[in-house]
Amino acid sequence: MSPRQRMINLMYIVLTAMLALNVSSDVLNGFNQVQDGLLRTNLNMSAKNDVQFRYLSELYEKNPTKARPWYEKGAELHSRSAALYSRIDSLKTAIARQADGPKGDFHNLVNLDDLEAASVTMLNPASNQGRRLHGEIDAYREYVAALIPDTVKRKAVMDMLSTTVRNKPGTVGPAKWEERMFDNMPAVAAVTILTKLQNDIRQAESEALTNLITSIDIGDVRVNELNAYVIPNSNMVMRGGRYSADIVLAAIDTTQRPDIYVNGSRIPGGVYEFVAGSVGQHEYSGYIEVARGDGTLDRRPFSASYTVMEPMATISPTMMNVLYAGIANPISISVPGVPMNAVQATMTNGTLTRQGDTWVAHPGKVGSEAVISVSATMDGRSQQVGSMTFRVRKLPDPSPYIAIRDAQGNPVHYKGSPKRISKASLMEAEGVGAAIDDDILNVTYTVVSFSTVFFDSMGNAIPEVSDGPRFSARQKEQFRRLKPGKSFFISDVKAKGPDGITRDISPIQVSLN
Repeated sequence: MSPRQRMINLMYIVLTAMLALNVSSDVLNGFNQVQDGLLRTNLNMSAKNDVQFRYLSELYEKNPTKARPWYEKGAELHSRSAALYSRIDSLKTAIARQADGPKGDFHNLVNLDDLEAASVTMLNPASNQGRRLHGEIDAYREYVAALIPDTVKRKAVMDMLSTTVRNKPGTVGPAKWEERMFDNMPAVAAVTILTKLQNDIRQAESEALTNLITSIDIGDVRVNELNAYVIPNSNMVMRGGRYSADIVLAAIDTTQRPDIYVNGSRIPGGVYEFVAGSVGQHEYSGYIEVARGDGTLDRRPFSASYTVMEPMATISPTMMNVLYAGIANPISISVPGVPMNAVQATMTNGTLTRQGDTWVAHPGKVGSEAVISVSATMDGRSQQVGSMTFRVRKLPDPSPYIAIRDAQGNPVHYKGSPKRISKASLMEAEGVGAAIDDDILNVTYTVVSFSTVFFDSMGNAIPEVSDGPRFSARQKEQFRRLKPGKSFFISDVKAKGPDGITRDISPIQVSLN
């Protein structure tokens, strides 16, 4: 090559180098402009996020119960974002001081093209600042993405904070994010990259805060009509009782009725009605399903009870309020609207005991009055609901009878003339009984003794004495001698009742067929 050609080639080399220096200076100045723009954007995003967090705090102050879970998540998000943002600020300061000295400021870098500052700060094996930042960004990305349920927005945030890098053509082995970002990178470019990362963090925080604020009301049920309702515990109140009712404001959506289920079956129209069956207290339960604002279903369970009573009317014959001494007098006591197990009763001049759903009165002194007082437990307290006075009388005298069987073999009580019995039935009878069996009182007495009086052909009376309540052998012999159509008398009957009193009862005339 001639000396002239060599000189021309050298001039090209110098010119190329000069052009390279000019391009590098322009690029570095461009990084400065990008850095300034990102700093302004970060300030605006930080201010926006502060406003959002203050609004979330106000919602929490107004309704702590409803907003608590979302406020707590927002407070943690705001704190973690600020910590990571401050951590990146410290790394930018470290790069600036490495490039410009102890007083270096990343807002006003002097040695923009310093290729060592970023590598020494971020890739130093002793401090591993780049690798640490890599892990912190990964952790923050997973944390903030979990706060964003929308799949599209969540993917955008994941991509924005991604630390995945692609290998350059010709490289061997996997590339590391920190090396790709900071190896042989001018100081101003490294600072700009970190500022861009701060911008991504603020964007992700804003998206998550927006979702948290929306989530406070997203599960609410949408309504378009408000009505006031009075829900009484009972529509029936006794004098002296307590009326209790819940007065509530009910919100409904007239465009979308909820689904109501009772005992597993859907109730159309929201009205639960049925024909009451067995008496007593019954319970039922179910749930209401209504759509929330986010499309999910809100299920609210409920339970209630009701009491079924027999239709009744109280008819009280005041002239016949009588209790009989010496026997168990069944008494029916009920209070309309109150279950039987909540009814109590007491009695003067005697005792009153409960037997299932009925009561049994045992009066005391004959000739005195007995008062039965009834109380009921309502609304958690006992209340007097009524009383009735009864006269106590001794049992009436029973009627004597002979226990025989009719033509069909059924046991019957023969109580004398004008009815007649066969001689065979008389011979089969064992003795005389006594009872009150008028279908009002059914009380059996014990016969102590009795006599029979027969008349012979001369009209002479032939008395015979019983063997206790049984016919004696002499009486049986007289029965055998009786001819059809004849009669005899059973007299001097003494019977002892359940009250312990032995009394003389009326005689009967026995006539044969």
